[in-house]
Amino acid sequence: MKKQQPEKVSISEIIPFLLTIDTRNWEQFKALEKSFVDKHDAETWEYVLNFQIKPVLDKDSDRWLLIQWCKNIIVNQGY
Repeated sequence: MKKQQPEKVSISEIIPFLLTIDTRNWEQFKALEKSFVDKHDAETWEYVLNFQIKPVLDKDSDRWLLIQWCKNIIVNQGY
């Protein structure tokens, strides 16, 4: 069975993520992420993040985002 393409997302929903990454505001990023997933679904979020947000990030912003995810995993796992 062919996997369905995630729904199209307006640029106006993507721009707040880019602005939040630019200002290095992890808490706001997480709030936007939760709101996005509540409105759409996790599969659409993964698609947007991997194919619309991450490719346009500069090296420092991409690295900052990766570091925040890693910190969050470590804190949530209790390491």
